[in-house]
Order: sequence, then structure tokens, then C-alpha cells
Amino acid sequence: MALSSVFSRRPWLGWLLVAGIFGGMIGAGGLFGAWSVICRDGRCPSIASLEQYVPRQTSKVYAADGRFITELGLERRTLVRLQDIPKHVRDAVVITEDRRFYSHSGIDYFRVFGALARNVKAGGYVQGFSTITMQLARNVFSDRISREKTLLRKIKEARVARAIEERYSKDKILELYLNQVYLGNGAYGVETASQRYFGKPLREVTVAEAAVLAGLLKGPERYNPRRFADRAILRRNTVLELMRREGAISDAEASLAKAYPLQLAERTESGDVAPYFVEWVRQELEEHFGKRLYDEGLKVFTSLDVDMQGAAERALENQLQAVEAGRHGAYKHLTYEAYLARSAEGGERGAANAPYLQGAFVAVDPRSGAVRALVGGRDFGDSKFNRAVQALRQPGSTFKPIVYAAAVHEGFSPAAVVDDSPIALEQLAGEMWTPQNYDMKFQGAMPMRKALYQSRNLAAIRTGLAVGTDNVITMARRFGITTPIPPYPAMFIGAADVYPVQMIAAYSVFANLGVRTTPHAILKVENAQGKIVWQPPVEREAVLSPEESWLMVSMMKDVVVRGTGARIWSSGFRVPAGGKTGTTNDGADVWFIGYTADLVAGVWMGFDKPQKIKSNAQGGELAAPAWTSFMTEVYRRKPQPPDWPRPDGVVVRDVDAITGRLANSTCMTAVVTEFFVQGTEPTATCSDPASPSMQTVDSTYRSRARADSSSPFRIPPS
Repeated sequence: MALSSVFSRRPWLGWLLVAGIFGGMIGAGGLFGAWSVICRDGRCPSIASLEQYVPRQTSKVYAADGRFITELGLERRTLVRLQDIPKHVRDAVVITEDRRFYSHSGIDYFRVFGALARNVKAGGYVQGFSTITMQLARNVFSDRISREKTLLRKIKEARVARAIEERYSKDKILELYLNQVYLGNGAYGVETASQRYFGKPLREVTVAEAAVLAGLLKGPERYNPRRFADRAILRRNTVLELMRREGAISDAEASLAKAYPLQLAERTESGDVAPYFVEWVRQELEEHFGKRLYDEGLKVFTSLDVDMQGAAERALENQLQAVEAGRHGAYKHLTYEAYLARSAEGGERGAANAPYLQGAFVAVDPRSGAVRALVGGRDFGDSKFNRAVQALRQPGSTFKPIVYAAAVHEGFSPAAVVDDSPIALEQLAGEMWTPQNYDMKFQGAMPMRKALYQSRNLAAIRTGLAVGTDNVITMARRFGITTPIPPYPAMFIGAADVYPVQMIAAYSVFANLGVRTTPHAILKVENAQGKIVWQPPVEREAVLSPEESWLMVSMMKDVVVRGTGARIWSSGFRVPAGGKTGTTNDGADVWFIGYTADLVAGVWMGFDKPQKIKSNAQGGELAAPAWTSFMTEVYRRKPQPPDWPRPDGVVVRDVDAITGRLANSTCMTAVVTEFFVQGTEPTATCSDPASPSMQTVDSTYRSRARADSSSPFRIPPS
């Protein structure tokens, strides 16, 4: 019959065997045959490896202002030297865990035989006898020494503990132990535990707090003060009493410490601050550093603004709840609250496609590309899919500014006349495409400025055709869009999928008056010694001239003041800003992307599995309020940026809004003041006869599209 079977049926026999082995150890003067048998063929770890042993350290992640965000690693640990550990912390641990630590040689034989006597009497395991050195052996060599409460483990621990004691001083052993031990709540080592429980460095903990930490060693989860405060206080007071009896503290100090209230730091737990942002950062760091990220204690400084992040989360969630509550019209889908209630009653969570309305929010400093806030969904615990950086969604009309930017770059002005009338385009496969405007109406000829701020689809399509599909795709690439853009006319109204973070960051071109910055989250990474080991460069590219981009800003301001995003202006937001709403034809995606001179922010809402959000869903109604709420909160705390200065190369003319030509006394009914890049301003007046040099966007798109033999569609005759 196997020994394990015998010992399982008669556990007292096992403990008698241990008594014999440890008794033999004393008699054999350290040359113990039992160890030779158990540790033969390399079954016990080699102490030589401890020379190079460095406990794993997490990488710390910080916000742009230096505030701590989270830790990345398998074991959250910050190393500290023994001389930097207060005496009352060392005393609390030694007295509680191993009061004869400084007098034994790795094995406390008084405890061994006392524990064995109790275990034999109880007929099972009721008391252990591990010393600090034995615990260190188990923790350091956890892959070689089982954590199960078995006789074999105890013998291995004792063997390794004796070897450790022969090589290292007591102080070195205690330092290794205090940096290695697990103290619950994801904290490894006393320094990390002090930070996580009390929000301060170990050198500042009180005697009472030191006793809390020492008390955790008996059972990190059982005595976790965040979960079981009363239990933790009782255990703390037991430790304080032990310290008093050993003379480490006086009677008065013990009484005062026992009366000390349990004061835990009110700090957000790791992973609760910007979890989608943190995971995005983690993935990039892992790609660059590999497993070093989890072992070497790197310091990662990110672009996150914690206050902006909070504002973004509140703005998005509040608006999503408003939509679900029916404040913008009847809502017939499962709400997030109903989903949570169903889950609490036993329903499944964490489906690949969340069944409730989702959203994403990104805020970027356009001057550097630094991502200040990023929300990738409503519940990271339920769905870790990051909709801000991983989802491919149609941008709808938020793509139109790129089309119009290409037109301005080609020499068209905001006064250029575009045609918002029906169009039928024959595809190469033979079918006809007859796009519509959102309101199913057509307004005919109008200035490009009006076509943009009213988001007229037919005008945008004709403008795109006039500029040319290749030119628009090239411009989109320069704006930072990397996803496939099929050369079909539907792309002009946002039918090609994009990543939200790229679509939002593309608007940095407008905010910067022509310069695009690539969005990034990592500012620099330092090693444990404070040396910079990685500093990603800031990427900038000139896309438009200052004059061209200023014209775009001027047109996009009208979106906010009197166009599809006018509820922003009417809500009282008066910071100089431009932007664009976006709604897909099927109502499955709604957007608003807007910007000031120092901040670009964008909102997307929709379902993971695309479906109509509600009838008559519009970006200006559903998404824009979240943007407004966010920007309003942000600019309560930070100075308002100035308006964009008009470049010297932009000239002003009074023009006839109907023809786009210079106004004179014969056409004073629709005179507007318009801006032009110098050299593109009109020279003919509204009363001059038309000439071949005075092309409209409509005539341009016909001539260009007919000349393009690679076009995937055919232009019908006038």
C-alpha cells in the first residue's frame, strides 16, 4: 500500500515520521540522510540561483501630471532596502511570524516539536512551524516547492532554509522576505502593501498600521482590511499585544495603537482608472518590451489627463443613459441597467457583442497628438473590446470635411456653388445608385459652406467626384486614416469603415491649421534606475496650408453655430470651436467630432452588432450633447483658448451666395461675406455672363469623372 494512502488514513503516522526526521537532523549535525533521499537528482532547488534572484517588479503607469494610474505585472511589488523599513515594521513581522528568527538556523525546533505534538493529538494539520526562512524558500522557489500542506513540502522547505541560512545574513534574509511576501489585494512586499492599503510609503506607517501589515501574513485574504475591517482590527490588536509582551512597544504605545482607527487610503484600485486606455498602453508596451514589462519595474509616463478622463466617462455614460431613458425619442432595445439586472439574476455576462448601447470617446491634444482621455466602452469588466481603437465603424458625415478639405486644396472656395439635387450613378455591375439626403429632400444649388454645415449628401458626392476619388483617398491617408477606402462614390459620405481614434485624431489637421499629429498615449518609459529606455517620437505632418485649413475651420464653425451641431451653441458653449456631426444611413452609428485650438474630442455611439439605434437617430441629437458636456466641464477648469488667427493669405470678399461671384448693385438680395485663399477669389461679378473659366463644382465633377477611365462608376449625362 502506498505511503500516501497510509498517511491519508492515519495522518498521525505522518507527523510521527516528521518528528523522527527532524529529530534525526539534530542528532546528525546537519548531514541528514532523509534530505539526501528527498533532494536527490536535483529535486530540491539550488541555493546558488538565489545569488541572481531579483523579485519580479511591476511596471508603474502614471498620468501626464505624474499621478499614479495602475500597475502592470504578474506580481505588484516595489523593492525596499531593509534599512529603509521602520523598526516597528520589522519587529511586528518577526515577533508575529518567527520570534526566534535571530537565534535559529532556519528551523525553529521548539516550534517543530510543539506543532507536531498538537497535530498528532488532533490527528491532522492544525498548526504549522514554518520560519521566516522556510517561508522565503517556499515563496522564492514556488515552482520547485509545492504550496500544498504535505510532509514532503516541509522537508524540502527545511532543507532549502538551512542552505539559505548558511549563505546569507539574517538581515539579508529578512529583507528578501519582506520584499517577496504576498500581503493580499494584489500587493507583494511590504512597500507595495503600504501604498495600496494606506496610500503612503512604508517609512511613514504608524505602529498600528505596521501591525495590520504583519497581521496579513497569517491570511492575506482572510484579514484583508478592505473586505473584512473588523477581522483585520482584531488581528492587528493581537499583533500589538504580542509586540507588547516581547517589549517591542510599551504598554502605553500598545493601548494607543489598539485605539487607533483603521484608516485606509481612498484611492482607486488598479485597473479602475481608464481601463481601456490602460489596456491600450499595455498592449503597446508588451509589443515593445515583451516580458520585461512584467518583471523589471519600468515606469511608464502616459499622456492621460485623469480629470479629462473622468469628464469623458461621465459625459458619455450620462448621454447613453439619456438615450436609453427615451429622452431623445422612443428607445426599444435592452438597456444597460436591464442587462445588469438580468445578469444579477443569473444571466450570462461578457458576450462577444454586448447587447446594450455602447459608446466610445477620445480626446486628443492636437498640438502633440497626446491622448488625454479614452473610453472604449461602458463596462471593461463585461467587455474588454476597445471600441475606440479596435472597432471598425462607418464614420458617416464626419468624413465629409476630408472631402471638402481636398476640394479647398484643389482651389475651390467656400463660396463655390455645389448642386444638392438627385443623382443616379450607374455602377460597373450595372445597378444604379441613387443616394438620398437624410431628410429625403433636395435644395439645389448652394455654396459649399452651406452644403457642409447642413451636411447635404448629394453636394458632398458631387464635390468628391469633382476632386476625384484618388485625390480624396490620398487626402484621407494624409489625415491619418489607414483603413481600406474602396474607390466608390459612397465613400464621400462616409461609407468606408474607420477606427474611431483615427477619425477623431484626423481633425487635428483643422485644430492645428494644417498640421496632423499622430495620436499616442506613451510619453516615455524609464527603467527601475530612472534611465529613459524608450521615448516614442511625436509624429507631425503638414497636410494643408494654414490658409486652406483656416477656411475649413471657418466652415466647420458654422456646423456648431447654425448647422447640424447647432444644439452645442444653443446650449451655451461659446468657446471658439468647429466640428461635424455624423450619422450613417441605417442609423446604426452616430458621431460628433469637434475641436478647439487646444483640444480635439470625438464621440461615437452604436451597438456592437450594428442595428438602428432609434428612429430618426442623428449625431447632432444623440452624440453632440456628450461632447458639449465634456468640453464644458473641461473649460471650467482650464483657460479658454483663443480663436484661430486669420492667416495673411486669406482675403475677404462680398459675394453673391447664388452664383459665388462678386456682388454688385444688381444682385444685393443674397450678399454674404466670404473668405478665399489669395489668388482663388472670384474676379467676375454676379452680373457678368458665364464663361468657361467660371466653373461650378457640378461641371467640374462631370468633366473630371468622364476623363477618369479607372472610375468604378459612370456619370450620367446632364
